[in-house]
Amino acid sequence: MSSFIETDEQKELRAAVSKLAQRFNYVDYVLPKARKGEPLTELWNEAGKLGFLGVNLPEEYGGGGAGIYELALVQEELAAQGAGLLLVVVSPAICGTIIGKYGTEAQKQEWLTALADGSKIMAFGITEPDAGSNSHQITTTARRDGEDWILRGNKVFISGVDQADAVLIVARTEDHKTGKLKPALFIVPTDAENFVATPMEMDIVEPDHQFTIFLDDVRLPADALVGSEDAALMQLFAGLNPERILGAAMAIGMGRWALEAGVKFAKERTVWKTPIGAHQGLAHPLAQCKIELELAKLMMQKAAVLYDSGDDFGAAEAANMAKYAAAEASIKTLDQAIQTHGGGGLTREYGLSAMLGAARIARVAPVSREMILNFVAQHSLGLPKSY
Repeated sequence: MSSFIETDEQKELRAAVSKLAQRFNYVDYVLPKARKGEPLTELWNEAGKLGFLGVNLPEEYGGGGAGIYELALVQEELAAQGAGLLLVVVSPAICGTIIGKYGTEAQKQEWLTALADGSKIMAFGITEPDAGSNSHQITTTARRDGEDWILRGNKVFISGVDQADAVLIVARTEDHKTGKLKPALFIVPTDAENFVATPMEMDIVEPDHQFTIFLDDVRLPADALVGSEDAALMQLFAGLNPERILGAAMAIGMGRWALEAGVKFAKERTVWKTPIGAHQGLAHPLAQCKIELELAKLMMQKAAVLYDSGDDFGAAEAANMAKYAAAEASIKTLDQAIQTHGGGGLTREYGLSAMLGAARIARVAPVSREMILNFVAQHSLGLPKSY
């Protein structure tokens, strides 16, 4: 794939995912589950059976053998029906990619096949209370005890731990020659002794929960380590670019859902002699939203093409830009859809205002808009580092 002009196979994949998502749409399925705080298990299982969740993973492990482009396509079409799956960003995109690139054959056999069909889920644990965007400040440590590893520390805002079989934890190992701490990645089963996950009290309507994780000397076997114990920054970014691309895909899909809702209402609602969509005061803002969503989608496609072609630096720049543009376009479109509905946009009937919190996440996670602007200022423009 070297173009945003999609192949017949990619178009067919879009159509198939859209068909599934229409069955599990926002108003009838997602929102009722979200209001009860229940995960989208039925949708996840169906998507797994159809091969959508593992479309980016290698064929020899049950995946589709395609790329991040195709997984982003899956996420976008799910989200375009209001049925985006947060754990697609985490399980196949971040964890599947990292294990696929750096895992042992045994790790691939155990995890990739299960991640590909959705029968197992792996969460991702990087964020800490005192580290946040600065992953160099991570204090969770991994020390040797014979052949085993002992993990100690805690993580915050870890998505879907209650649904996960394991968490890919970013810790730091001690370099005995220098005394410095170096980052490393460990597969930690959620049922491991001394692993404690506590739900965080969020104030948004979402089907997936966030957790604080406490690792109180969790003992892991030697084969829990993924890749090299001193090369995790490279390994880490192999998963973080897909995370940004998938986050952008989810935001773009959400924006598409909101735009469709706004346009539909603007065509049907007649207050004076013509539908309200005939008035430029409503038509032009909706048209602007369409343009900005399409521009964000183009950058997301560019990022995915670059990533799949092995251009890591180009993909990093484009993925950050795509995530920024998608977040801005998504929240603007949802706000305009609410405005188009007037008072109706704030009622339960349409479900628009319930999505505000979920859409707003894209400006904060998986990386804040401020950190993206820092990246672009420093790496794209060559300005002095500001932090």
